[in-house]
Amino acid sequence: MRSVLSSVGALLISAAVLLAGGGLLGTLIAVRAELEGFPLLAIGLMSSAYFAGFVVGCVFTPMLVKRVGHVRVFAALSSLIASCVLMHVLFVNVPVWVILRFATGLGFAGLYILIESWINEQAPNEKRGQILSIYRMVDLAAITTGQFMLSLYDPSDFALFSVVAICVCLAIFPISLSSSKAPIAVTNTSLNLKKLVRMSPLAVVGAFAVGLTNGSFWGMAPVFVQLLGHPIVMVSLFMSVTIASGAILQWPVGYLSDKFGRRQILILMAVGAVAAGGFLNYFATTSGIFLLTGGALYGVFAFQIYGLSAAHANDRAEPTEFVAISGGLLLVYGVGSVIGPSIAPLIMSAFGPSAMFAFTAFVHALLVVYAMFRVSQRAAPDESADYVTMPRPLSMALILRTDPRNIIKRKRKLFRDR
Repeated sequence: MRSVLSSVGALLISAAVLLAGGGLLGTLIAVRAELEGFPLLAIGLMSSAYFAGFVVGCVFTPMLVKRVGHVRVFAALSSLIASCVLMHVLFVNVPVWVILRFATGLGFAGLYILIESWINEQAPNEKRGQILSIYRMVDLAAITTGQFMLSLYDPSDFALFSVVAICVCLAIFPISLSSSKAPIAVTNTSLNLKKLVRMSPLAVVGAFAVGLTNGSFWGMAPVFVQLLGHPIVMVSLFMSVTIASGAILQWPVGYLSDKFGRRQILILMAVGAVAAGGFLNYFATTSGIFLLTGGALYGVFAFQIYGLSAAHANDRAEPTEFVAISGGLLLVYGVGSVIGPSIAPLIMSAFGPSAMFAFTAFVHALLVVYAMFRVSQRAAPDESADYVTMPRPLSMALILRTDPRNIIKRKRKLFRDR
């Protein structure tokens, strides 16, 4: 295990620095936009543009890697992101920021693909689950660190944008100087959404619901805290508490879903997300303690639904269908993430900041109703795929390459063929 970690150490360092910068940037953009007086709808549009760019980056990055290789693409995308980050300071207006957010989303999608595929290439099959768990710990710690960095400087100044750009640039060094062998590029994936809907309609609806709700959260939650009158430090604390609480429950929820069934636990998590949204809608305005409590509850329940949806879809998949199913779910999630941040600001403008969580509660309630309907229509599969934790929806590379469920299914198929 030590030798494996040493081979991916440089990649983990690059990931940590990059994710810290990315975590800071997402919150900083929302905070700075509110300070500049941008309309809520414009702030939501910028978040939608980021997720639209992220989806496009997932599709086109493998093509770029095929042409020029991993290291060159990593350097090019890092340069693109760093330039976009600094241009936010030079051109403070909505149209330019929408374009910059799209380009930034495209760039970050590509960098996640490169790092995660590289890590997976270095991880042997029998150690891959442990390596991915370590990577997710780095993911969580780095994003949380990025939230706390928000209080280092005044968000209305240029300094925090410079910090993000420095983090992105520094991430180039470890991965560029790494002696690890670059992975083989994945460039051939066939997505069949109609077949995915027929195979697991609940998984599709779940992924779309997560896109609507969590996409709104990432784009508008910092603004929500600001509009309640809290200082910047509370913004970073609220985001950190929500992220950390969501990650802590990943493994217990996975275990319960293995034992009691995906759909039953998905319904339980969605019911909890409804309650968390209602709690934030009614009580977040009363005190900081209630605000943080609501954030923790939201992370505990809402952040589990994508992983459960993906696991449920793969329970019904053949080994040769894993790539198409997972890629399709990511695409559905991306579409929801584009739409959600455009709807939430309209609701917030009409009914107040806390109404954003009334929106998430409504979406999760619809998911509960649909999930209960699906339970009544079709029995669970006899064999369940192994649950893989997902603090955030995984990038295309991690989905397409070496998820442990795919490896296990191939081994089972080989055993049956024998």
